[in-house]
Amino acid sequence: MPRHPYKKRTASPDPIYNSFEVSKLINYITFDGKKTVSRAIVYEMLGDIKKQNEDPLKLLYKAISNVSPTMEVKPRRLGGASYLVPTEVRKDRKLYLALNWIIEAAQGRSQKEFRTFKEKLLAEVVDASKNQGQAVGKRQQSEKIAEANRAFSHLKW
Repeated sequence: MPRHPYKKRTASPDPIYNSFEVSKLINYITFDGKKTVSRAIVYEMLGDIKKQNEDPLKLLYKAISNVSPTMEVKPRRLGGASYLVPTEVRKDRKLYLALNWIIEAAQGRSQKEFRTFKEKLLAEVVDASKNQGQAVGKRQQSEKIAEANRAFSHLKW
């Protein structure tokens, strides 16, 4: 625990879609301070979704809700042994995990199939909205581990 309480900084919504989630996605993709590059990637991806006659925000929200986990495990040390204690995931952590898993899954896609990161991200978001893909598998794996360790749920903080 931190010694001093800290003020949580809130990110402002993005200017085009006025969405907090899109702004967070841009921030998580940003690498080496090149926010304009990540902003271009995300907006082009959302534009491609729009070209497919679908609402890009609804599709992104559906993908995030399909990927975000409800339970996760946290290690708890008790008497020399470590136990994985299942805990409920907070709302802001759900968003963080979902967006990072989508980005990691997009980065892990094959270079042969997709040329640019925008194409990989688009494919992963579309797959996640259909409840498929590597990011959804990561959520299922996380919840499976939490379910397996349900016997230790009485060891909560």
